[in-house]
Amino acid sequence: MTSKVHLDHAHLLHLLKAMIRIRRFEAKCVELYQAQEILGFLHLYDGEEAVSVGVIEALTPQDAIIATYREHGQALARGVDPGCLMAEMMGKLNGCCRGRGGSMHFFDRSHRFYGGNAIVGGGLPLALGVALADKMQGRSSVTACFFGEGAVDEGEFHETLNLAKLWRLPILFVCENNRYSMGMAVERAEADIDFVHKASGYRIAGEKVDGMDVVAVESAAKNAVDRVRSDSEPYFLECQTYRFRAHSMFDAQLYRSKDEVEEWRKKGPILRFRTWLEANRLIKAEELSTIEEAVEKEIAAAVAFAAAGGLEPVSEIDRFVTMEAIPS
Repeated sequence: MTSKVHLDHAHLLHLLKAMIRIRRFEAKCVELYQAQEILGFLHLYDGEEAVSVGVIEALTPQDAIIATYREHGQALARGVDPGCLMAEMMGKLNGCCRGRGGSMHFFDRSHRFYGGNAIVGGGLPLALGVALADKMQGRSSVTACFFGEGAVDEGEFHETLNLAKLWRLPILFVCENNRYSMGMAVERAEADIDFVHKASGYRIAGEKVDGMDVVAVESAAKNAVDRVRSDSEPYFLECQTYRFRAHSMFDAQLYRSKDEVEEWRKKGPILRFRTWLEANRLIKAEELSTIEEAVEKEIAAAVAFAAAGGLEPVSEIDRFVTMEAIPS
């Protein structure tokens, strides 16, 4: 089954705006982090925007998403309100998790966005459970599970792929291969760096796609989602990408050179897509300005919404927590 991506003018501008929104949102997060308005850990998605935008374009509102601790891109691409996300980043009560989750634990049930998970590979078995629940209740939903290549080293990766195939669950596994995991070149850590090949060990079909090309990602994702939905079988999509910023704000990046990062920036998904649009006369200068101005207003409004929020009262610290009596 092959699905075509309809690259009409409005859709092209939508893809560009979605990627720019993610980039500008995170740039503002860096500013707020340095000003100590955002605390804790912060893992940025800078450079990987085409993956989340392309894949999520292929999903329906009824489909589910499981992400990682680098989930700002997926949440924004899914349509979760930027103000609620920024408020969560700042630990405010008006955040999507009442300020309890922070950067690594976004959650929005209305969008079927189930995290955000601080454990490497921790979202994989959760995706298994969501997909199993959907199948048992007769839904035709697909669960898209995003994870980095570092998660392939974890036992739950192998356990999840094995059960997904055994139980014929409708899961799209999206491996965001950013080449360095947490801080080591993948070829230095993996005897087999072909992750699609690893999936084939569980008889799960898959393919590689250029994760810096939003159109290529969307096309591959649409075909994959259609296949998962029609066959009720898992599928593996390896998106080969590159994060421009450090693994986290505490990472000195001693494992790669600044020159390498700068070379990759020249191939970044936003720059690449915008250049292609301009070269083919598919976008006008005023349209680009309109997009950038609109995004800047969105981000400013998100920051204002977050700043206006308060903190959760200490008196509610045990809300949502079941306090069971411990036998003596």
